[in-house]
Amino acid sequence: MASFSFGTGNAAKLLRIPLYALGRLGTLVVPRGRRWVFGCGAGVGDGALALHRHAAAEGHDTLWLTGSAREAADAEALGLRTVPRGGLRGWWATARAGVLVVTHGLGDVNRYGNGGAFVVQLWHGIPLKRIGLDSPATTQVPAVPGAPILRRLVGLLYRGAAQRIRVLPAASHRARARLESAFGLSDDRVVVTGEPRVDVLSIGAPQERRAHARALLAEAVGVIGDADRVVLYAPTWRDGAPDPSVPTAEEWMRIIRVLEEHDAVLLVRSHPLGDGSYTPPLPTERVRALPSTSVSDVTPVLAAVDVLITDYSSLAYDVGLLDMPVVFLAPDVSEYARTRGFYGRFEDVAASGVATGWEAALVRLALLLGDPAAFDEASRRSATLSAEMHAFRDGQNTRRVYRTIRARGIPAPKGAA
Repeated sequence: MASFSFGTGNAAKLLRIPLYALGRLGTLVVPRGRRWVFGCGAGVGDGALALHRHAAAEGHDTLWLTGSAREAADAEALGLRTVPRGGLRGWWATARAGVLVVTHGLGDVNRYGNGGAFVVQLWHGIPLKRIGLDSPATTQVPAVPGAPILRRLVGLLYRGAAQRIRVLPAASHRARARLESAFGLSDDRVVVTGEPRVDVLSIGAPQERRAHARALLAEAVGVIGDADRVVLYAPTWRDGAPDPSVPTAEEWMRIIRVLEEHDAVLLVRSHPLGDGSYTPPLPTERVRALPSTSVSDVTPVLAAVDVLITDYSSLAYDVGLLDMPVVFLAPDVSEYARTRGFYGRFEDVAASGVATGWEAALVRLALLLGDPAAFDEASRRSATLSAEMHAFRDGQNTRRVYRTIRARGIPAPKGAA
């Protein structure tokens, strides 16, 4: 699995400073038009796809910038007009755009053509772990002479890029405070509208959402029996370090045994920037990989899941919209709190307890799958946690974000009344 760290990413960013400067000069002379240009660091999906569909339905000229052949194929399958975000075409599309919509960073579009643009940063999850300016990891650089100076320079670059954001939607007032701090933005730019990426978890009847999600899963991992429960394991990124929760051969055997005893299937959603292998030592239909290469955006399939296992992923906030129990598996919680940090106390989020290894996690999972009362209690706890962080669950977040953008002076589609 490919690995990435802030240190290597920031080193590359520093080396590209001349290109950033050249691109900025170009945007000073190229006039911007009315087109909305979209990009997403995780592929075709997330809140960018939801807002793209809404803007296109309203009549706006839209374009999706792709970062790979796979992403281009996915966009084409959805009927999106695309341009590769790298190279001159990507720069021109970005430099001429009236609105730029991203979910991870300005590199979701062309990183050299965003100067002076109206940037909408949708972000890709409610922060649980510290991000941006709140985390020391953000400005890491390789251990070279002058590293402290380079860290300060990276911090200045990050702040400068963040100040280009004109609208950053927040799921709630609690999430808003975290985003304002992480991006160094004032409260007029961080707006509580709800996040477009989770509208799919609230639209339609629960049975319809589950049937649609099951169909998506069948395409990605094969058919899962109607009577089988689905468990999603989604560890988060360790900044290039190996994931400490990769099971041993003995732990894999225990995992498979619990799954068999409770008629369950485990979907492994290892982080696309993580490091570590999650392949069982023997073939089994009870464990199936759900990588980003098969499903770029996991949110639409969550309605097919019965239990989430995670450590510090923002999915812990999202699945509560579906009243889904969460098992927290975090063997490195003390170290992670020291090096990355959390907003608030992690123990308050994982109030049911934190498993520090697979043995304890499997005890908790078996209880949830085998005891309806325990399952219901954990579901209520998950829903309460979600309600604290998601102010809206009406499926209208995308519409609110669109109205906010328009209210900031972005014109109606050309030819609209």
